[in-house]
Amino acid sequence: MRMLVALCVVAVAAVAAVGVKGAAAQPLEVGDAAPAFSLPGSDGRTHSLSDYAGTPVVLAWFPMAFTGG
Repeated sequence: MRMLVALCVVAVAAVAAVGVKGAAAQPLEVGDAAPAFSLPGSDGRTHSLSDYAGTPVVLAWFPMAFTGG
């Protein structure tokens, strides 16, 4: 359960930072499901949360300036 809550928090942070295809981020409460979103990956593909339904998802990102990422 803690992992699910952590995933939701990370997903909300990512959505707030990037935006959901131009839409404003919606506030979530603890226990809410993560909203549907798509993000560009470092592999050049676009990854959607729905592509990983039923599996744990961890989002990690690094600022592009001065990091080894």
